[in-house]
Amino acid sequence: MRPVQAGRREWAVTWPIKIRLGVKALLATLAMLGIVIALGVLSLMVGTMPVSVADVFRAIMGHAEGMVRTVVVEWRLPRAIAAMVFGAALGASGAIFQSLTKNPLGSPDIIGFSSGSYTGALLVLLGTGTVSFAAVASGAILGGIGTAVIVYALAFRGGSKGFRLIIVGIGISAMLGSLNSMLLLRSDPDAAFAAAAWGVGSLNGVSWEQVLPASVVAVALLLGAMLQTRPLREMELGDDTAMAHGVAVEKSRFLLIATAVVLTAVPTAVIGPVSFVALAAPQMAKRLAGASRSLMPAAAMGALMMLGADFAAQRLIRGTVFPVGVVTLSLGGLYLVWLLFMQARKNGFGSGK
Repeated sequence: MRPVQAGRREWAVTWPIKIRLGVKALLATLAMLGIVIALGVLSLMVGTMPVSVADVFRAIMGHAEGMVRTVVVEWRLPRAIAAMVFGAALGASGAIFQSLTKNPLGSPDIIGFSSGSYTGALLVLLGTGTVSFAAVASGAILGGIGTAVIVYALAFRGGSKGFRLIIVGIGISAMLGSLNSMLLLRSDPDAAFAAAAWGVGSLNGVSWEQVLPASVVAVALLLGAMLQTRPLREMELGDDTAMAHGVAVEKSRFLLIATAVVLTAVPTAVIGPVSFVALAAPQMAKRLAGASRSLMPAAAMGALMMLGADFAAQRLIRGTVFPVGVVTLSLGGLYLVWLLFMQARKNGFGSGK
């Protein structure tokens, strides 16, 4: 890590990829990551069977046996890793869409890509009766990509514009929501109940068999998204400016959308659609980290939100473990009301202008 220019409060992290962060953004990101690590360790310690911090580290290092190892390594650690990695993926995905659309409402759960992933997974779950992780994951990814292609094609008119993407995406999302409800109502009750429970978004019962391959894919996609930070920054200044700086705008936009869609589809394939993390994390990170356009603060905030929501979901009511999506949906609804209110004030509604 080194300063990129004398006199500028900006640093370049050069390994494994070059990322520029302002000092405020760097400090905010490090602080969020520190809280994530601390909360992750705490989530491994507390529960029906309390475990000391020393036993947690012994279990992680492979020096614990018996029930302690089973509880920490086999039950709690996959859940914590999933929350952190999938939250980071959703946060980065939301940041990409909000940057491309230049709108804080431009997130995958608002413009239909999460619904598309859910539709793809539902078709596999209800159509074949299989609960194979590979099959459900493939359905979710294909559903998300298919939805993105449809939205992108319908919004494209002499170049895709952010506002058109949002409007078209909201319409497609409403249609997919109706389709998902119809699929559930017309299927076998037992299968529909299982699919509906999964559709809330839950980390309950996740295992290494699911978390490990999905996390590898998500981390690779996050690194790939970081490599596309420069064209993302340029396109925020406008397509004409980006083209003048040598950015292939439509190609870069398509690659960024594809990356963000798969970043949304991978968590959806494992734990179901989790609402509002992709919407809220980039905006909250921006308020903490300043005007930095890097994806790192948004990813760190996404990890913190998902892990914190899951920690709360397990302990809101003693003896009841809520799906993490219930907590994010409740908090996200309040956030969305606040965001719409702030947007209305910014645009002068209700001010007599």
